[in-house]
Amino acid sequence: MGYKVVVCGATGNVGREMLNILAERQFPVDEIAALASRRSLGTEVSYGDKTLKTQDLEQFDFTGWDIALFAIGSDATKVYAPKAAAAGCVVIDNSSLYRYDPLVPLVVPEVNPEAVHDYKNKNIIANPNCSTAQMVVALKPLHDRAKIKRVVVSTYQSVSGSGKEAIDELWNQTKGMYVPGQEVEPSVYPKQIAFNVIPHIDVFLEDGTTKEEWKMIAETKKIVDPSIKVTATCVRVPVFVGHSESINIEFEEFLDEDEAREILREAPGIMVVDKREAGGYVTPVECVGDYATFISRIRQDSTIENGLNIWCVSDNLRKGAALNAVQIAETLGNRVLKKA
Repeated sequence: MGYKVVVCGATGNVGREMLNILAERQFPVDEIAALASRRSLGTEVSYGDKTLKTQDLEQFDFTGWDIALFAIGSDATKVYAPKAAAAGCVVIDNSSLYRYDPLVPLVVPEVNPEAVHDYKNKNIIANPNCSTAQMVVALKPLHDRAKIKRVVVSTYQSVSGSGKEAIDELWNQTKGMYVPGQEVEPSVYPKQIAFNVIPHIDVFLEDGTTKEEWKMIAETKKIVDPSIKVTATCVRVPVFVGHSESINIEFEEFLDEDEAREILREAPGIMVVDKREAGGYVTPVECVGDYATFISRIRQDSTIENGLNIWCVSDNLRKGAALNAVQIAETLGNRVLKKA
């Protein structure tokens, strides 16, 4: 016996990935519904070897459905997630709306799977920000061995994190660079993204950090350990899919780079590719479509007493969004619902 599953936002980048991953991982589905806004009503989406027609989210009755994967943004989630939850359907939400609610668990299954039990508070589980998800997968096994005091992270985030319009903007700006008269002015981003980097993701806060940077700080504390100090600089780069992060970690006790490498090799969800030679590391192009969080460039930081540097790469549409949501559903099924 399987589950009745709803995917809300099925025509978007993340919603389509959710459907793909549910099929790829053979999540036990008895019935599935693909929901979208009224303007996308009837659009066909793929689910394994099947084609689904989208239904109207506004009119959908969640009664009798087990799990709903939401990828519709905070504004729409604010309207429809409580309706689904009240109908007895467990919501796994990819927006930022519930991440900082103390009653809503924020879950990365490789890190804090036990937190899914707290779904009962509101019948909602939050999916973390894309840049946070891959980082905490790397931090947790190291934190278990030698407690982390402080993390300094710089991100190199792909445009797919901003949606389809951003992908189109990068593509069109890149083409326009080579065709006189077809230059494309920025609209999604405040500056040109083609052949450029932009140290600005989400809105600026009063202290000079951006909301994306604040998310990494707050979410790492909620998922891993509130005592960890985090400082982040988040940068948008001209890459279509795949986020990269340069992470500097300071521990309370010494952790040798070789031991760290072995710890990460054994950790769930991680693939270590770390050869000290040209090409002996993973880049965003190679991570696309993969489930793993890739770790490379593991090395001691001699400028602090107990420091380590790592390079972390992952498919942001998968581990940073759709995959993590499906993994939460799997964890919920295995630990709580136990229908399959």
